[in-house]
Amino acid sequence: MCVGDAITNSVTDSMSSLGANNITVMLRQKSSDMTDMMTVVPEEEDLFTLEMFDELLENVDGLTGYSVAESVGSGKAEEGRKYANLSMTGANTAYAEANNLKILTGRFVNDKDLMGSKYVAVVSDFLAEKMFPNTAFRDVLGQEIKVTLASGTVDLTIVGVYEYDDSSNMMMAMMSTASEEDKSTPVYIPVTTAKRITGAADGYQSATLISDVSSDSVAVASAAQKYLNRFYQSNIHFQVFAMSMETMVSQMSSMLDNVAIAIAVIAGISLVVGGIGVMNIMLVSVTERTREIGTRKALGAPNRAIRVQFVVEAMIICLIGGIIGILLGTALGYAASSCLGFPGLPSVGSIVLAVGFSMAIGLFFGYYPANKAANLDPIEALRYE
Repeated sequence: MCVGDAITNSVTDSMSSLGANNITVMLRQKSSDMTDMMTVVPEEEDLFTLEMFDELLENVDGLTGYSVAESVGSGKAEEGRKYANLSMTGANTAYAEANNLKILTGRFVNDKDLMGSKYVAVVSDFLAEKMFPNTAFRDVLGQEIKVTLASGTVDLTIVGVYEYDDSSNMMMAMMSTASEEDKSTPVYIPVTTAKRITGAADGYQSATLISDVSSDSVAVASAAQKYLNRFYQSNIHFQVFAMSMETMVSQMSSMLDNVAIAIAVIAGISLVVGGIGVMNIMLVSVTERTREIGTRKALGAPNRAIRVQFVVEAMIICLIGGIIGILLGTALGYAASSCLGFPGLPSVGSIVLAVGFSMAIGLFFGYYPANKAANLDPIEALRYE
């Protein structure tokens, strides 16, 4: 449960850090046939245009901006023996706000860069340190980097340096087998420049809308979807689908909670095995203490007193074992979650559940031997060797 909670909290925090009030809008096929969804590719006339989003901002309350992006692909910045892996993405001016990019020095892409399709770049602090060692970030501004892509080589002038956050790329980091030295970080260029490099159509299949922090992002997403679908009433293939980050975080949390429960249930099998062990030990205890039971019953102890005695003994054994298990589980759970990159401790609810379950095991598996002891004939018990 400790590891499951740590994974859940880490993923949800990472998603929330991308913008809790963000709304993702995308094209979705009108047909419910999954085969069609995979084969029908949007044409240029099907794509979102910037004019659509400008009109959307004017007519739907609660929106403050929109972010669009164009993937250029992976590449490498090289100069002599120095190199840095990167993934190049074209972005507009609002991309930094939508994705919570922290600019350390310089600036992000601006309107002049977009209008002129300039070859400027905003790089990570990791790339800046690798390509310009022992150089202050402010002195990196204005420097040029040569980037080799699959489509060719481009020269970019650095206009800004942002702080690269590993936590926001947690899933990528978990799947990547590259060493720390060879890890790839994003480089951002004007989206118009990206389209010039890739030759992509002047449109977008998806975008991120930025909603006001005081607004209900779920309601704004619904209003944005309804408004944008006005442009697709006559489109036979596609319609608009909008989802708020709040909804996505909620759905992801629900999925991860189910995974955590499954992990806990699998681990709970060991409790059943342990309970059978408790029952066997208590049965041995009843056999070894048969004469003691006979003496107590001969002195007037009722069956209920004998039964309660053995049930309580079984519960105490499981309680002590449960406490030891909590201490070991907390230590090992913290160590395991630390190895996965997101250390965490069990919640109070998990601890209470563990203690309660442990005592319940003692009660359940202790009752049978306790009942057997209570039903012993006192004369036969006294004669037992």
